[in-house]
Amino acid sequence: MSDPIVAKIQDWLRAHEQELLDDTREMLQIPSLESEPLPNAPYGAENRRALDLALSLAKKYGFKTTDLEGHIGYGEFGQGDKLIVSLGHLDVVPVGPGWKHAPFGAEIDGGYIYGRGTTDDKGPTMASFYAMRAIKECVPEIGARMRQVFGCNEESGFGCVARYVQTEEPPTYGVAPDSGWPLYHAEKGIANLEISVPLNKGGEMELLEIEGGQRPNIVIDSCSGKVRVAAGALAHVDGKLADAWDRNVTFAWEGDVLGIFAIGKAAHGSTPFEGDSAAIRLLRFLKEISPLSSEPFFHEMFELTHIGGAGLGIAGSDEPSKDLTSNLGIVNTADGNVELLFNIRYPVTWSGEKLQSLCNAQLATLKSGFELKVTRDSPPLYFPLDHPLVKTIVEVYEEETGEHKAPGTMGGGTYARAIPNTVSIGTCWEGDGNAHETDERLKIENLFRASRIYAHILYRMSQMP
Repeated sequence: MSDPIVAKIQDWLRAHEQELLDDTREMLQIPSLESEPLPNAPYGAENRRALDLALSLAKKYGFKTTDLEGHIGYGEFGQGDKLIVSLGHLDVVPVGPGWKHAPFGAEIDGGYIYGRGTTDDKGPTMASFYAMRAIKECVPEIGARMRQVFGCNEESGFGCVARYVQTEEPPTYGVAPDSGWPLYHAEKGIANLEISVPLNKGGEMELLEIEGGQRPNIVIDSCSGKVRVAAGALAHVDGKLADAWDRNVTFAWEGDVLGIFAIGKAAHGSTPFEGDSAAIRLLRFLKEISPLSSEPFFHEMFELTHIGGAGLGIAGSDEPSKDLTSNLGIVNTADGNVELLFNIRYPVTWSGEKLQSLCNAQLATLKSGFELKVTRDSPPLYFPLDHPLVKTIVEVYEEETGEHKAPGTMGGGTYARAIPNTVSIGTCWEGDGNAHETDERLKIENLFRASRIYAHILYRMSQMP
């Protein structure tokens, strides 16, 4: 290591690895899922408990702490005009079935910590917090204010960071440890498209109900539905059922009502191709068994689910961020309608208005009466490759790993898109678990390694003009 100050900081981290591991495990054991708001706990009691732990640790280690009504909090040290910020989040997505390790047990097995939030984003947040702590201990007279932020609503609305920007100054430079190495200089736009269509009442195969999904940004891993089949269509449907090929879809009759259940594999909504949507399986099954008279309704609904957005009329790409992706995150029936909530990650050179216009034009060509409502639109983030912050992070990563790696782009959304002068940086390496997946995990050595790299990045940021 050429910089003796960075070497000193990283030696401190090596000497405090057990503390980092212990504090991280304690944080992972809190089931910080969003729940009913309470006083001073807008995202529920467990998110409040996670924030309390983070702020208590920051206070214990000598940071000045601020709590913004339970939305978000931070620990800070240092002095000067420059403000260097790292933004992590403590909230997690729902768990789902199939875990082999307790989702909030923080169990250690084979050198890995298992638990929801290990890679997204409690592990990286704690690694960044310890990087800040190491800088505080080793460079007490640092000429910048250094701030570790702990958010509580990143996964389901960004309400925490919306509260943050109301009163807090923008950073001189900021990072969000919540993406890929060395950094992601472009984040696609994120939109939630809610599409509704009236149930096909009175047909030969009438959809009664369908339900699946927990969050828009998770690939649906289980989905159920019921259809009523008219007497004249029973023989046709029975014949199709005899040829049913998808072993992930099961079914059973209750009189003239056919119940269907499909299973799939969860994944992050920004990479739907890494999962296996149970809802898509179920809708394809309905299309395949449908009598001819009912088939257009089920066919049109199934076509909407194309993960490249073709069925919604929004397929496209650009050079910085490549292809648009579409994830059907929630499907249900309510008030006589089927409601489908799609989580879209659109190219960085597009606008939300373009996306909505393309989708409306496509829906107008369909026969079943689909209607669109945009419930969320977060514009894209884009930093040129020659931006000083981008170049600094690339240089640090290469110095730390010996690997020259170009900045990436992603469909995921981080705090960087909501905070000026901020980019997202890496969190884990090959072998670590993917965000939002069952049995999420992080190699313990990678937790320590990330903290050392974060410390180098944060210190270099404090020295930038």
